[in-house]
Amino acid sequence: MFATYLIGLREGLEATLVVSILVAFLVKSDRRNRLPHVWLGVGLAVALSVFFGWMIEYTSSALLNTSKQRELFDAVTSIAAVVFVTWMVFWMRKAARSIAGELRGRLSEALAVGAFAVTGMAFLAVIREGLETALIFYSAAESAAGGAGRDPLLALIGGVTTAVVIGFLLYRSALRLNLGRFFTWTGALLILVAAGIFKYGVHDFQEADVLPGLNNHAFDISSVLDPGSWYATLLSGMFNITAAPSVLEMVAWVAYAVPVMALFLRKPSSPGKPAAPAATPTVTPQSA
Repeated sequence: MFATYLIGLREGLEATLVVSILVAFLVKSDRRNRLPHVWLGVGLAVALSVFFGWMIEYTSSALLNTSKQRELFDAVTSIAAVVFVTWMVFWMRKAARSIAGELRGRLSEALAVGAFAVTGMAFLAVIREGLETALIFYSAAESAAGGAGRDPLLALIGGVTTAVVIGFLLYRSALRLNLGRFFTWTGALLILVAAGIFKYGVHDFQEADVLPGLNNHAFDISSVLDPGSWYATLLSGMFNITAAPSVLEMVAWVAYAVPVMALFLRKPSSPGKPAAPAATPTVTPQSA
């Protein structure tokens, strides 16, 4: 549940910040009459994201007839989720400083075209986060061996709700948050979650007989890590750390987690002139 809460919090805050930047721009430029069009675009993006998540779950549970088909489907969605998570954390680290200016520029262009363009721009600004959330949530919930059921869904909704509250408080200048540090810590945690999803995807490929070595265990620490204990459940649900993984699963986990984490935590080089002092990460969308 914590993994899905983290996904909802991270993705939800990204989407909330995008929406607050758009709203703040319209308010400050005295174009409040376009706010309903922004909210319409946001609402359509949310609705399509929910439908996409439902389609993934429906496809897995109702349209696939055999266990091997479901295992293969889960494996493919897991790998896709890992790709999205990896791209997301690196993209946010790179684009965090320029996203507000880019959004304001695109919204200015949309305002010049008309209401439909404003709705479409808001829709496109939010839909990526929504589709990512649906796909990553499904894969994280499946890798936790609980499936995309009620508890993971409540955790996801809780994360999104927390993100909306934080975003609103930032917009109203009632809360100051070091967004750079927040996205760094949550990004590092999501990389570990993605490593577990990748490991789960490899396991599903093995169960679908696409990859060999399902019963070739790297180790067996069941005597130490009791699968029925709360801490084993926590490790399995958060990072898909299990007591008896296959060799290929562990190779996949390490091969992903170590280099990706090292690249993510590495300080970007600044060739040429010295980098300018970092902008205060607590600037709110209203004051941006």
